[in-house]
Amino acid sequence: MTWLICGDSSLWSCAQQIAHYYQLKVNSDWPTEAQEYQLLLDHSGLSLARSCSDKSRVQVDFCGGANDHRRRFGGGKGQDIAKAVGVASYVPQVADLTAGLGRDAFVLASLGCRVQALERHPVVAALLADGLARAGNAQGEWPLSYELPAEEVRQIAQRIRLQHIGAAQWLAQQRDDSIDVVYLDPMFAHDGRQKAQVKKDMQAFRSLVGSDDDADELLAEALRVARCRCVVKRARKAAPLAQQQPTYELVGKANRFDVYAKRKVEAPH
Repeated sequence: MTWLICGDSSLWSCAQQIAHYYQLKVNSDWPTEAQEYQLLLDHSGLSLARSCSDKSRVQVDFCGGANDHRRRFGGGKGQDIAKAVGVASYVPQVADLTAGLGRDAFVLASLGCRVQALERHPVVAALLADGLARAGNAQGEWPLSYELPAEEVRQIAQRIRLQHIGAAQWLAQQRDDSIDVVYLDPMFAHDGRQKAQVKKDMQAFRSLVGSDDDADELLAEALRVARCRCVVKRARKAAPLAQQQPTYELVGKANRFDVYAKRKVEAPH
């Protein structure tokens, strides 16, 4: 069980609303039986931390840091993810089945895509909802309000619609060929043989979420729902999802995109 910790009495009502929606326990102090990472609420928003004094806490930030740098200098439509999804003169609608901290969803939204972002883990979904709220997209009845960011960031964030729901459940509710592109970036267990240091947010992710063990089963449903293509993000040397060979691959330094094409990415006729 992950706790929502709020030591500021002025935010207690907000904390209770968030905890109720995401079915979390809320407390004003760090619980003695707490797991390694907990969700913290203060006036800077929601974050994930090891303790109340943790200076390296994880927070979804679309207004600065790595997300803002990638928005301004990431390469636009020349990025592999843009090519994989098929962003060109026609900008497709995308369903991101495993949104996580929203990085890929934000990149696609910055390219003009309307993104349906799904996240089933309550803590991760709460972090992403808070990040979107600080970026100018306070969806639903999000209880915290923030100063509006730069207009460009706000417009990008408003192209993202977040749902706290599992991918399998959501896919089962969709019609055949109803979404231009379905995007899937499943979480897998870290390979201890890898030499690269895992970033702090991914360490927190693995501690909380574990691996997406149902990822293989999602591919067939994703292909049913996708009108144009399904795109799966994989580690560079990983086997294809469900052992199903893609139509083609876009291979980068650490990752690759497996593209399962059904038809040209263009406006429906």
